[in-house]
Amino acid sequence: MSQRPDVPLDMVERLRGIIERFPSCREEIAWVGVRWRVGSATVAHVFGGEDQLFRIIFRAEAGEVLAFENLGPPYFKTEWGANVVGLLLSDDTDWDELAELLTDSYCLQAPAKLAEQVGRPGD
Repeated sequence: MSQRPDVPLDMVERLRGIIERFPSCREEIAWVGVRWRVGSATVAHVFGGEDQLFRIIFRAEAGEVLAFENLGPPYFKTEWGANVVGLLLSDDTDWDELAELLTDSYCLQAPAKLAEQVGRPGD
C-alpha cells in the first residue's frame, strides 16, 4: 500500500492565506492532511492521496454538486456527504476560483452571523 504524502508547506500556507480571513475558522491537523473548521463543521480539508496527488475538499450548494461532478477533473464528488466536493490541486489550479469556492464553503458551514462578516473574494 502506498503512503499518503504530506501536504507541501507552501500549499498549506497558500490555503491559510485564503482561510485566515474567515471569522472563528481554525486550522487543525486531520487524520490525514490539514483541515479548517468553524465550530464542529469542516470548511475545507487538504490532503495527499495514495496516488501522490493532492486534493482539497469543501462544501458546495446542493444545486452545484451535480455541476462539479459533471465538470470532471480537476473537480470530483466525494462519498463523505451529499454536498462535499473536491478539487485536485496542481500547478494549473486557479487559486482565485478556489478562494471563491472556499468562501462559499465557509458561508455554508458557519453560523449566519459569522458568514455575514465575510466579504467575497475581489470585494
